[in-house]
Amino acid sequence: MKLIGSNAPLDGISIISVGVDIEGNISANSDIRIDGKVKGNVASTGNIILGDKGVIIGDIRGKNVTIAGQVQGTVHSDSKIMLEATSALKGDIISKILVVQEGARFEGKSEVTKGSENVKPK
Repeated sequence: MKLIGSNAPLDGISIISVGVDIEGNISANSDIRIDGKVKGNVASTGNIILGDKGVIIGDIRGKNVTIAGQVQGTVHSDSKIMLEATSALKGDIISKILVVQEGARFEGKSEVTKGSENVKPK
């Protein structure tokens, strides 16, 4: 089974659903989709997707990061960060590629790098 619009099998994705609140850091070696609320840092060697109802209060580190919900914290990506039209980000961005859709809200500074030297996990 696969998620619609994704090439990854469903068992390769961790999903935090609407109505789920987590306090604490999350670390994964697979893709993560967050539609609930996380108070803590989120790190993955895979992709991180924040749905339009999702909220993260903490830093995000991932391969590709797609934000459609709300974030308060620094976002680091090895490759690409996508701020969708429904997103609201209050914090800094560090990535090789930054895509901002019309309507996205962003308050902070962005640093677009040639390499991933600034994205090494702590």
